[in-house]
Order: sequence, then C-alpha cells, then structure tokens
Amino acid sequence: MPGVAECPFCGLDDESAPVLLALPSSGPTQVRVIPHPQPLYRIEGHPERTAAGIYDRMHPVGAHEIVIESADHARSFAHMGDDEIARVMEAIALRIADLKRDRRFKYVSAFRNQGAAAGQEYEHPNSQLLATTFVPRRILYELRAAREWYKEHERCVFCDILRQEEKAGKRVVDSQGDYVAYCPFASRVPYETWIMGRPHNHQYEEPRPRADRRNMAALLGRTLRRLLQVCQAYHLVLHTAPNELQKKGSLREYWKTIAADYHWHIEILPILAGRSKSYGLKETYFNDLLPETAAEHLRALDARA
Repeated sequence: MPGVAECPFCGLDDESAPVLLALPSSGPTQVRVIPHPQPLYRIEGHPERTAAGIYDRMHPVGAHEIVIESADHARSFAHMGDDEIARVMEAIALRIADLKRDRRFKYVSAFRNQGAAAGQEYEHPNSQLLATTFVPRRILYELRAAREWYKEHERCVFCDILRQEEKAGKRVVDSQGDYVAYCPFASRVPYETWIMGRPHNHQYEEPRPRADRRNMAALLGRTLRRLLQVCQAYHLVLHTAPNELQKKGSLREYWKTIAADYHWHIEILPILAGRSKSYGLKETYFNDLLPETAAEHLRALDARA
C-alpha cells in the first residue's frame, strides 16, 4: 500500500477531484465522497441485457464511489469519535439516497474492507459504495427468506430475531439507544457480529434524528474496537432494501411486502487465519467458535482500546 506521499486522497480538495459530497467538521475529520479512481462500474451507458447463447451479457453500468472518512491518512475509523463516525455514516446514507434516484440502479451496496487480508485497496481510511443494475445474490436470499417468514407469521423475521437475542442475552455484545450488537446464531465465521436497530425500518438511508445516528455510530465504534483486539482484518457490509423505484419489473413481487418484511442491518465478518473454513461454492461454513462464547469474549474486552 502507498504511503502518505503517494496517497491519492491526501491533500484532496474540490479542485483536484470531482467531489460528489463533502461534510465539513470543526475537528480533524473532513468526509468526502469521490468517484473511484478505477471504478468497477461507470454511470454512462444503458443496462440492457443481450443474449450470448444461453447467457446474458451486460455493460458494466453503475456507480463506484470512495468515501474518504478522514483528511488524516493515519486516522483509524474504529478510533474516531462518535460524531466523526456518525458523519461518515451520514455521508453513506446521503449517497445511497442520491444513487437510488437513478432508476437504472436496482441496489446500492456500502462496504468497508479493513486490512490486507480483507482486500483493503487504500491505506487511507475509506469505505466504498457500489450501485448496480442487479441485486446481489446474498440480498436476494435475505429478501426471499424474509418474505416467506412474513407470509407465514405476518412479522418481520429480523425483528423476531432481535427480540429473541435480547431476551436470551447470551449472544448480545453491546447496545446503545435503539441499537444492538450481537453475534448471530450459527455465525459464519468466528466473532461475526451484526448491528441492528430495534425499530423496524427497511431503508438505512431514511433521515433520522442526529442523536439516533450518533447512538448507532457509538455502538459501531465500540464494536469495531473490540473486534480489532481479536483480528486485524474484517469485512463490514451494510444491508439495506433495494431501490424503491424498481417497483416495476423484476422486483415488483418483492415490493409488495418489503417495507414490512425487510430490516436494514450491518454485518461484520472478521478474518481470523486458521479459525474458519468457507466452502464458497456450496455456501457452507465451518466455524469452531460458538457465538455465545464469542459474544462473552467480546463483552469482556475494553471497548475503549
């Protein structure tokens, strides 16, 4: 990874890059969102599919953006103040809402890869956004499973899970305000942690009070500081609902109940060498650490470290 001298994001200003969003701060943090220097998807073009025998071929239409979380190259996201983390998460919400105004985009992914083992591209603290003309397979799975649960129980499965986790308490790591961090039942990897809000809401990008977003940021910061004491790398992914402008077409069935049956949340998957095996082709996971044990260990760690 490049040092400060070679970093493309150090010293960035509105004149040196097409800044899509800038959130100023009275402190050392200045959150900026810019197009990715080497994007996987580009906004120009049309998303139509063409046949290639039995296969479909599509142009790489979409958007790929970098959320520069701080002007300070050495600033750690996990060790930022609550207001600083909240500002980053607000920027992500604003960009998701803006990208969803483009009817071509069916889904907007927000993620953070921390550490070389997680495929971190840039040393400068950053998150990324991807707007795609398709819904990722993992999200489709969640949507379909949530819909089936709602059809049978007329309740959100995520709300049910969170109520059960809080009642049992064994897998809960921490909480603040209306947000809870817990190690999910049948965790895919050791110390896998989800953060979820108690009030039902399917769209992360919906405006919410500043105090609410700060509570989420405070909990996220403490959770990441705990996790970094047991691992040096992780994937953080925000799961939110697909683009509401896609009520017609391939997503029309999902939108019949999605506001009631889906629930946005954050998934954090730590990377611990030699502690888990993932068989990606079958999407089968082996994890030798019980989530109850993981949660107990995380609770005992100093969230200020």
